[in-house]
Amino acid sequence: MKNLTRANTGLTEKLPIKVIQYGEGNFLRAFVDYIIDKLNKEADFNAGVAVIQPLPGGMVSMLNDQDGLYDLFLRGIKNGEETEEIHTISCVQEGLNPYTDYDKYLALATGEELEFLISNTTEAGISFDENDTLAGTPHTSFPAKVTALLYKRYTHFEGASDMGLTIIPCELINHNADTLKKIILQYADLWDLEPAFKTWVEEHNSFHNTLVDRIVPGYPKDDIDAYQSQLAYKDNLIVSAETFLLWVIEGDARLKLKIPFDKIDENVLVVEDMQPYRTRKVRILNGAHTTMVPFSLLYGNETVKETVDDAFTGKFVRDAVFKEINPTLDLSEEELQEFADAVFDRFRNPFIKHLLSSIALNTVSKFKVRVLPSLLAFEKEYNRLPENLTFALACLIRFYKGTYKGKALPIKDDAAVVTFFNEAWQTEDYAKVAQKVLSNVGFWDQDLTAISGLEQKVTTALALIEEHGVEEAYKKYAV
Repeated sequence: MKNLTRANTGLTEKLPIKVIQYGEGNFLRAFVDYIIDKLNKEADFNAGVAVIQPLPGGMVSMLNDQDGLYDLFLRGIKNGEETEEIHTISCVQEGLNPYTDYDKYLALATGEELEFLISNTTEAGISFDENDTLAGTPHTSFPAKVTALLYKRYTHFEGASDMGLTIIPCELINHNADTLKKIILQYADLWDLEPAFKTWVEEHNSFHNTLVDRIVPGYPKDDIDAYQSQLAYKDNLIVSAETFLLWVIEGDARLKLKIPFDKIDENVLVVEDMQPYRTRKVRILNGAHTTMVPFSLLYGNETVKETVDDAFTGKFVRDAVFKEINPTLDLSEEELQEFADAVFDRFRNPFIKHLLSSIALNTVSKFKVRVLPSLLAFEKEYNRLPENLTFALACLIRFYKGTYKGKALPIKDDAAVVTFFNEAWQTEDYAKVAQKVLSNVGFWDQDLTAISGLEQKVTTALALIEEHGVEEAYKKYAV
């Protein structure tokens, strides 16, 4: 079988480098490059991508061996139906390793057709390292690399106002572009760069906060033969992902003119403020995950799909989302319904085995951020406790006892959290357990025993779970 190359596929068109992309991993290739490729093919975007390897150990050499080409398999549920698509992505023109060829990396800054800088260097990537210097190449931190590249561009084009870049980081931190910009300006100060450069960064480059969402399992090593059999050539960089995609970018009409997202049928939103969408994702998608984990594990399920497919646990999670979480969010009912429906399609994806145990990490802190705000907002709005979210809180407390019906539970949390629950569960007095956990301000940033009726409801649920099991306990609790 032939190897995947441009000569073997006929994809020989050369595109101008309009995009510098920091990161060659599965997510960017299945998300950003997929969108750029679609823009090229459907909206005449004509953008080539230069991929920068952000760490010394990387895979741009493999990318270059295939002339930047790879196949993306999209598999999932759309409108209740299983679907599978195969896309050969061709927008990547070259991969560069700044650790072995820094001069070639820096030379990208002088490209007149360069317009965009995109990244995903993980949450830890947008960080400041005071040991990085302008001359000490290659730089350790990603923002230092960007600062050096921007400074090269600034000096090469003598501070031209029309040579700034559109910078769109995709790291999973809130205010990612704002944070990156702040660190770039820190490096400008650390390196004693001229004030005019800082002015150019702030006034002639645009920084756009983002929210990205797509599950990307990556290289399907366990099923690679089945994937490879669908291709006419050998591809060492196959990447698999779910069909769902969401990209929310803070921007204005100028960004919409630069990138014609409206000409492709993808869920890319350019909005003035992305925070409502971030809240929507955290409360609905992440909130549903965190709500279901202790509850569903105690019931006996092992995966997310099992949870939503089961008549009892599936209805419980749907009611929590549609009846208790959605009503507290500040977006239109239509938007919330559409997003939540898509979330449950994702949960039912038969191509992804999402173990509940794998998302049980740090459940207490996740509950505080993802679920508790919905519980409190519902109580404030309707002057009553949301039944399912409150029951889920009781399940969380019971889960941290560590065992259930003689079986060890997959607790993964800080030692201090585990120790606290071990001590709390030294008694079988459920009222004392509920009071001790709910009053822990370190967990919740407030004393939850002050919420009218919450302590009593949790106490009741704990006793019922122990006596009857999760399903019968819920039925008696919800009467």
